Amino acid sequence: MDKGEGNNWTLPNKFLLLGMGNGVPTLQTPLFLLSLLIYFVTVVGNSLIVVLVVADQHLHTPMYFFLGNLSSLETCYSSTILPRLLASLFTGERTISASGCMAQLCFFGSFAATECFLLAAMAYDRYLAICQPLLYASLMSWKVCFQLAAVSWLGGLVFSIIVTVFLSRLKFCGPKAIDHFLCDFTPLLELSCSDTRVVKIVTFILSFLDLIFPFLFTLASYMCIIAAILRIPSSVGRQKAFSTCSSHLTVVTVFYGTLIIVYLMPRTAPLRQLRKVFSFFFTVLTPLVNPLIYSLRNREVREALRRVLRRDLGGIQSSC
Repeated sequence: MDKGEGNNWTLPNKFLLLGMGNGVPTLQTPLFLLSLLIYFVTVVGNSLIVVLVVADQHLHTPMYFFLGNLSSLETCYSSTILPRLLASLFTGERTISASGCMAQLCFFGSFAATECFLLAAMAYDRYLAICQPLLYASLMSWKVCFQLAAVSWLGGLVFSIIVTVFLSRLKFCGPKAIDHFLCDFTPLLELSCSDTRVVKIVTFILSFLDLIFPFLFTLASYMCIIAAILRIPSSVGRQKAFSTCSSHLTVVTVFYGTLIIVYLMPRTAPLRQLRKVFSFFFTVLTPLVNPLIYSLRNREVREALRRVLRRDLGGIQSSC
């Protein structure tokens, strides 16, 4: 008997992640293959964008500096969730240690919060480029870019550590089964038999700072951007201005749209499986979609890819 089993009022040694399909054997193989394909494409796609941003001098601008950070983040984000999910689908082992569960929660929360900050920084960059073009070079210097990126990464990590520490100090009793495929905040909170008011208050305050405030800032930035674009007299000018931020706007819509659905959907029994489907899209498919959006909709990224391929192929041919 595990130590956690003998005392219902302590942090258990292990949690049981019910996962996708709740252990239905016929779904495990298709889900494993689908998840493996998604993880491979996500890592390759985002890594390719990072390589292009570093290797191509035409992409050495604040906009693509933030895109490189976002692609690095998406790779880390997927690596926090998918390897554990793949191992569970492949072996059938659905238990996760308490420390492993808290670590996954911490990294997952950190990367999600960092993405909110990075999307806000990218919206600010587009706002300055379109609404304040004469001041853009001075207001969005490389020093400011590095500061915004550092604040995004460190802010997300600090906020997530605080929430994880408060949650790990709670007492858990009764069943240790988490009806999810990852250790998320709300399913874990439902298992606690402690007074969770303090944790909820702390989480609400931090959520305002690392989720609601960046969302409102991003929304306000795009309202100003759209208003400025509509004031451009020529249709060609409006199209050109909108093309510089359309990819980012699409990513923002997908990210916040799925996030709002997942965390505001009523937590009723009939909607549990639907919540997990949207959670799968938010946590697993969004990092896959982002590089596809930027590569398919962004002409500069496509041209950078062609330049790098021509340079590499030319180098191979000359060496032969």
